[in-house]
Amino acid sequence: MSEPDDPDRILREAIEAFDCVAGTLHRADGDRLHLVASEGMPDSVLDPIQTIPFGKGMAGAAAERREPIQLSNLQTDDSGVAEPSARDTGMEGSLVAPVIDADGDLKGAVGVAKPEAYEFSEEEQDELMAMGESFADRL
Repeated sequence: MSEPDDPDRILREAIEAFDCVAGTLHRADGDRLHLVASEGMPDSVLDPIQTIPFGKGMAGAAAERREPIQLSNLQTDDSGVAEPSARDTGMEGSLVAPVIDADGDLKGAVGVAKPEAYEFSEEEQDELMAMGESFADRL
């Protein structure tokens, strides 16, 4: 049975809440994010996302900006936010939110993704932020 602070369980809840098939959960340490859980990510993607500096890729940008980052189609996005290797996930609709506790401290980042193009609404972005706050102290 999973413990309440099990990172895999926390990530699974986020993935299911947004009807997604893949996701990542990173814990903040200094100015970097460290991968603590992943689901649906190909092996070729896992190595480059083990440690992410703030500001790099979707998770790093969400952590640095302290706001959600969403891409409706990761495969065709040319904004420069996502790293080129992110296309290797095969995912399209992607949303990453910083995990911020009730005191305003950054604890990490949580990301979810769908295999089809999808524009996450403002409400969904707010929901992932709230979900992050709800488990921030367990991360």
